[in-house]
Amino acid sequence: MRVLILGAGYAGVTVARRLESMLPPEVELVVVDESESHLVKHEVHRVIRRPSVSEAIRVPLSDLFDRASIRTARVAAVDREARAVHLENGETLSYDYAAVCLGSETADYGIPGVAEHGLPLTSVDDALEINEAFREAAARAGESDVAESDTDSGGVDVVVGGAGLSGIQTAGELAAFAREEAVDADVMLIEQERRVAPNFPANFQTAVRSALESAGVSIETGTTVERATESAVETDRGTFPADVFVWAGGIAGTDAMGGDRPIVQSDLRIDERTFAVGDAGRGVDADGEPIPASASAALREARTVADNIARLVDHERSNSDGFTPRLDPYRFEVPGWIVSVGDQTVAQLGPEVVTGAAAKAMKTAVGAGHLSSVGAIRNAAELAEAELRA
Repeated sequence: MRVLILGAGYAGVTVARRLESMLPPEVELVVVDESESHLVKHEVHRVIRRPSVSEAIRVPLSDLFDRASIRTARVAAVDREARAVHLENGETLSYDYAAVCLGSETADYGIPGVAEHGLPLTSVDDALEINEAFREAAARAGESDVAESDTDSGGVDVVVGGAGLSGIQTAGELAAFAREEAVDADVMLIEQERRVAPNFPANFQTAVRSALESAGVSIETGTTVERATESAVETDRGTFPADVFVWAGGIAGTDAMGGDRPIVQSDLRIDERTFAVGDAGRGVDADGEPIPASASAALREARTVADNIARLVDHERSNSDGFTPRLDPYRFEVPGWIVSVGDQTVAQLGPEVVTGAAAKAMKTAVGAGHLSSVGAIRNAAELAEAELRA
């Protein structure tokens, strides 16, 4: 019997590590990911300003698992009917049960020019590309050496499309980067909805907007991006110059899932033997509430999926007659939300919004806590130091 875990992000690592202790040794457990490292993705924005952080937020997969085997390959397609996974290297892996934890891709919604000119932020390489684009733009604007310049004679126009958590953190980081490097930059955040962080509580939205404004970020809400060019972003409210354009406007399914994020049942299955975890799927929880695409949700979904897979495997191996076991539904319960805005942090714990040192400590604890939970103690210490220094 073989159980496949597709993807080694938050969800995949959590499912695999939990199953290592729950499945009998006779059951083959395989983790498939195109990277050899696990990425603490909610901290990747820090790499824009501090590339050295990339070492702290990546952990070799070989350090994370005790018995799971690792296949380093990109998933090309998932054939659920045949219970087979096709890899880009030509290999095909069959499965008895699978957890699809492939995350999502940045959605461009077919907006002309966005795919060609909008820089995404989903990986360390993306963050480094944004860093380079900003430095090149500053150089073109008259800065001979951004890293050591003590003047602000140039001007760089930065546009970030999408004011979800990723867009907020990106805009805040770029504004802080410009300030540190004494670059005269106009960082603008564009959002189609009427408020920033539109999927979050009103008091959290208000605190985030205040943090963005104090960081020097210009905000254009209720504004729809209609086209992007090499030097500008065109919207329904006018055209904005853009030496650097970062697109964080939404998510879509991966190519391996045909661009789809399939609807999941309350137990997170998309069929009898295949689960979708985290951003890879979409659906409602046991209370009928939509499950947001977030690291917090993915980590908690992963625990439910691991328990359900273990229950199904045990039932099948025991040759039990009768009905299949009842699986646990997933109930979305997250204590709060945290977002970085440059050197500031906004956190919501229950109904209360927290800022300042307390919020920064919470943010530090989340990232370092995740790394500690997977045994990456050195990385946790390095990330905590980087966060507290920000």
